[in-house]
Amino acid sequence: MTYDAGVSPLLLSIVASFSTLTGGLLALRFARFLAFILAFTAGVLLGVVAFDIIPEAFRLAQAHAIDPTVAMIALVLGFLLFHGLEKFVLVHQTHEADYASHHHPQVGALSAFALAGHSFMDGVGIGLGFQVSNTVGVTVAMAVIAHDFCDGLNTVSLMLVHRNTKRRSLAMLVLDAAAPVIGAASTLLFHIGAADILPEAHSRAAPRTAIVLMAFTTLGAALMFVATRLAG
Repeated sequence: MTYDAGVSPLLLSIVASFSTLTGGLLALRFARFLAFILAFTAGVLLGVVAFDIIPEAFRLAQAHAIDPTVAMIALVLGFLLFHGLEKFVLVHQTHEADYASHHHPQVGALSAFALAGHSFMDGVGIGLGFQVSNTVGVTVAMAVIAHDFCDGLNTVSLMLVHRNTKRRSLAMLVLDAAAPVIGAASTLLFHIGAADILPEAHSRAAPRTAIVLMAFTTLGAALMFVATRLAG
């Protein structure tokens, strides 16, 4: 582990957070041009899938002698999963033709939550990258920062297009912007516990004492397991 106390991953995750905020605030500022913003972000997403993710999936499949059909099946299943979730939250108690004007704010919120989860994993990727090396961490961070601008645009656009208020849209934007910082911080806490605190606790212990220390470590982990279940 080469980085100092996780400063670099946290700093870069904060930069990613500002990138997300910038994109989202831009969407709020120019909400009257929402159709154009959606068209642009849709193109960005399609471009990422067509020119980055799918070619990379085929490259990895070839490198590891894996049938690329498996990746394509995963792609289709993922699409159908989100399509099904959307239809599930759009279930009506009457027929579409019975009322002309309606909207589904919960769809925008669900989509925004999904983007926040994605941003959290972006932060985790930055943190884990730095635990490999500074070079890997910076490379991952630059990729995250580059696309988080569009994540902010997408978060606000999806909220607004489903008729959520600007206040709710801003709240979801703040959540999305905070997610990469939380993700990076979570890997830092894990690193400190596993790489610093735990070895220090066992470094000077006699064999008999080590058993007791292991018991305390297990007790601490069990305590947090119970606490998270009670809180959740």
